[in-house]
Amino acid sequence: MLYAFICQDKEGTLEQRMEARPAHLERLNELKDQGRLILAGPHPAIDSEDPGTAGFTGSLVVAEFDSLEAAQAWADADPYNAAGVYESVTVKPFRKVLP
Repeated sequence: MLYAFICQDKEGTLEQRMEARPAHLERLNELKDQGRLILAGPHPAIDSEDPGTAGFTGSLVVAEFDSLEAAQAWADADPYNAAGVYESVTVKPFRKVLP
């Protein structure tokens, strides 16, 4: 089943985000290589592809997991959590309708 990971950043954590980004991307690339990643990306803090020092307000990931528990465990192990970037992470079942 697909699950949506709706992640909210703590304010002022851009530096921690950038330091943890390589490890975060490595995990996402593992999902991609397994054919389980539907989409992933950050929410810029301003209306810009590259928000610069304005940073990001969070992230969205949609990926396939065997269960909600497995999806939650994957989210809990995210390097952004360990780095203190995320204020909250909500994991919800997701049903893709379009496209």
